[in-house]
Amino acid sequence: MLLIADSGSTKCDWMLVNKNEEKTAFNTMGFNPFFHNEEIISSELRKSELNQFAAEVKFVFFFGAGCSSKEMKRIVERGLQAIFTKATIYVDHDLVASAFATYDGRPGISCIMGTGSNSSFFDGDILSEEIPALGYILGDEGSGSYYGKKILQLFLYKKLPKNLQEDFQHTYNIGKNEIFENTYRKPNANVYLASFMKFVSDHRNDPFIKEMVHCGMKDFMQTHVMCFKYYKEVPVNFIGSVAFYFEDILREAAAELGITVGNVIQRPIDGLVTYYLKFHKDKLLV
Repeated sequence: MLLIADSGSTKCDWMLVNKNEEKTAFNTMGFNPFFHNEEIISSELRKSELNQFAAEVKFVFFFGAGCSSKEMKRIVERGLQAIFTKATIYVDHDLVASAFATYDGRPGISCIMGTGSNSSFFDGDILSEEIPALGYILGDEGSGSYYGKKILQLFLYKKLPKNLQEDFQHTYNIGKNEIFENTYRKPNANVYLASFMKFVSDHRNDPFIKEMVHCGMKDFMQTHVMCFKYYKEVPVNFIGSVAFYFEDILREAAAELGITVGNVIQRPIDGLVTYYLKFHKDKLLV
């Protein structure tokens, strides 16, 4: 059996594929090696429904936030190996997952636009980055945390249009102290900021919100797409909920910059399964 996982810091999507290409989906808590050690990973998996299939799994491909260095990858590898004792384990960063999940046989630029944002170029063999991802404080243009930060900033500065200012206050009933507590003192501030994407989505037809989203999309592409030399000559693929739910605005902003948007996928796990079955099935489903 083949097991594929796409993990954030809070939730992990799993897909188990048998030799007949039958798929079974599972969900667990997310595993980020910056926050979860190998004991936590193995303990949680032992309690999950996945554990009953552990002895049958031959390959595990795990992609997750925080899995960018050898040290961090090893934490996850050891946690997985404790459960899937007969499997070959492969752990890599979520940027690799986005490249694989959006790859259709042609070289292209692959972008993440979810809680955070990032980009890479993938030709089918080699993945390359042009600029680094700077995270939610210094970067993450066009992401959920980016828009959440914008909304909170505008709300606290009282620069939202009156109807939006009042609706935001009515919806969340929060002030500076609570916002500061969640942003500066509690963990996972990026997730907290991104939670305000619901307000953005609920008001997506408001001209002010639409323009804010549009500007954020252009900001992302001017920074993370136009940095690649051949950005006008290859498809630019996107993965993540922000790109998926605001695809219309994304495509409008891209067209203004001469960028051709290719695949837009909400969940990496779906594209990852397609990638492995299309390009590596003979080696994995044996």
